[in-house]
Amino acid sequence: MRLIAFLFLLAAPAAAETVVAARTIRAQAIITPADVTVIEKTVPGTLSLPAEAVGLEARVILYSGRPIRPGDIGPPAIIERNQIVTLIYRSGPLSIAAEARAMSRAGVGDAVRVMNLASRTTVTGIVRADGTVSVGATQFPG
Repeated sequence: MRLIAFLFLLAAPAAAETVVAARTIRAQAIITPADVTVIEKTVPGTLSLPAEAVGLEARVILYSGRPIRPGDIGPPAIIERNQIVTLIYRSGPLSIAAEARAMSRAGVGDAVRVMNLASRTTVTGIVRADGTVSVGATQFPG
């Protein structure tokens, strides 16, 4: 009898939660606790904890009642499109800095394309916490 009950419990699907938008959230808005809610439904590839979304920026419009996917949100942008940023290349003791123009919005840790203003060359780098963009073989963390 215990074996049958145990097998029945194994066959029952585990209850999981999915984070959904509580209201329509426009792109580039910072998500607050009031913006998200949890439903008792399993949707593969979506967030399961509200804390995973709170404080992040909506990258696309999030419609009310729709599940939130990790690609729909990201760190808040600290670099705006066309903003002049400092481009840094470091290799060992060598450090080179140049001015560049951001080609898109980006947050800390995001890859962003920038155009070096002196050479007009476009490169991709990683945004650091101080708002600079790190490029080169030895990109360094924020």
